[in-house]
Amino acid sequence: MLQHLQLPSSLDGKVWRYANLANANRPHHHAELELNLVTQGSGIYLLGSRRYEIRRGDLLWLFPSQEHVLIEQTQKFEMWIAVFRRRAIRRHATDDKARTLLQSSYSGDTCRRLSQRDLIRFEDLFGELSSVVQDGLMNAGLGYALLHAWSCFQNAAEVPVRVVHPAVERAAQILRMDSEDISLADLAHRAGLSPSRLSRLFNEQIGSTLVDFRNRRRIERFQQLFEGQSHTLLDAALEAGFGSYPQFHRVFRHIVGCSPKEYARQTRR
Repeated sequence: MLQHLQLPSSLDGKVWRYANLANANRPHHHAELELNLVTQGSGIYLLGSRRYEIRRGDLLWLFPSQEHVLIEQTQKFEMWIAVFRRRAIRRHATDDKARTLLQSSYSGDTCRRLSQRDLIRFEDLFGELSSVVQDGLMNAGLGYALLHAWSCFQNAAEVPVRVVHPAVERAAQILRMDSEDISLADLAHRAGLSPSRLSRLFNEQIGSTLVDFRNRRRIERFQQLFEGQSHTLLDAALEAGFGSYPQFHRVFRHIVGCSPKEYARQTRR
């Protein structure tokens, strides 16, 4: 899904902090180059067929044509997100190594682990950039952050990556995008494996059962619908794929850690 970022035309990009506040997270990509720097907690990123287990200090580059989704995250997960317009990359990436950032995709591993020293420096840098109000100063800072982050990335430690089975990737895509209550047999048929083998591989490679993964995607769809302000709790739950409110209530409390009504009060406030 192509996600359109609402960036002012005068800015070359944007920097903000992401925290796991039970917000929805769907597979997406966008026209801008994206950088993620994990500062707290841990999670699992799925970039196409590559599965990264990320934690504090991990820096990820997400190129424009690479669909990505954070499929799991701990309750206190936090990271900095920076995006860069192509015009800024053209202006700053003038040497051979940096021109790689102009590509729409990247064939190598896009996640590496920074040293503690570099991590602290980038935390300070992104913290400053997130509060800048002058466009010229922001654009200058983004240019420096772009080149310095890419340079540090080249020298950073590799992060273990697992290539998931094509059928597992296909099943994850179906469950993320389809709110219908598809049976295991139908899901396995569409993915191209037997139900038992798909269940086993999915659990091994994604780190979640099919049922739990589907429930988490339904919670994400519910949050998108409810936070749009046009649905009641029940309407959003049913449209997200839950069969009844009691089922939704049980799953929601298990995954989010509070009741739907508590969540609604926090969201509306």
